[in-house]
Amino acid sequence: TRTGIALAIADKLDTITGIFSIGQKPTGTKDPFGLRRAALGILRTIIEHKLDLDLRRLVDATVTLQPVQAPENVGEEIWGYLMERMRGSYLEEAAGRAITTEMFDAVLASKPHSPLDIDIRLQALESFLTLPEATSLAAANKRIANILRKATGDLSGAVETARLQDGPERQLFEHVVSMERAVNPLFSRREYKGALTQLATLREDVDRFFDSVMVMADDPEVRANRLGLLVRLRGLFLQVADLSRLPG
Repeated sequence: TRTGIALAIADKLDTITGIFSIGQKPTGTKDPFGLRRAALGILRTIIEHKLDLDLRRLVDATVTLQPVQAPENVGEEIWGYLMERMRGSYLEEAAGRAITTEMFDAVLASKPHSPLDIDIRLQALESFLTLPEATSLAAANKRIANILRKATGDLSGAVETARLQDGPERQLFEHVVSMERAVNPLFSRREYKGALTQLATLREDVDRFFDSVMVMADDPEVRANRLGLLVRLRGLFLQVADLSRLPG
């Protein structure tokens, strides 16, 4: 019953949070309070019953209900523990699914807080990686991430069309804008597979841009504009996963 489901999740989450709060979390191979089993029980219950729960928020709420003063950042620590159990469950019990640790990390980097949402994103990423455009776009995202990591100044994603030059730069910008209009409604409905399939059409324009355009131009305004374009482009994919974390 739904009441039984709610009680099962609450009981297991309270146990995990309570044990972490008194400093008795599992270490190495020792798990005397069965927290690994409890964590897997929470995750399986949520996913198998398709419950759209913000588990990160539930962890924080449970911490505040403990009868002891929990250590600082214990909520983040518990969330990390739950995600490690979730990662392990996919790697050990994938049942034919091609989930890798890099794929899980790519999805987790986009900061979803719902195990059900994470599972849907992983399904979409599995499908995307079978497309011929996937390898090139993953490499492009890695390149973009490296460029933005080293860049300074405004990285808000602002682009001034007047500073766009003709050819690959303008073509990529126009394609990004059209993709934003097309896929944002899909993201809001968690239709990640359809969104990634559409985003795959960006590959040729992305490749052409990097072949023809110097992002770090000498002119600071042109450079900032191009960085803004890359922020916009990367932001589209980050709504599902951080493709820069994939191999290649």
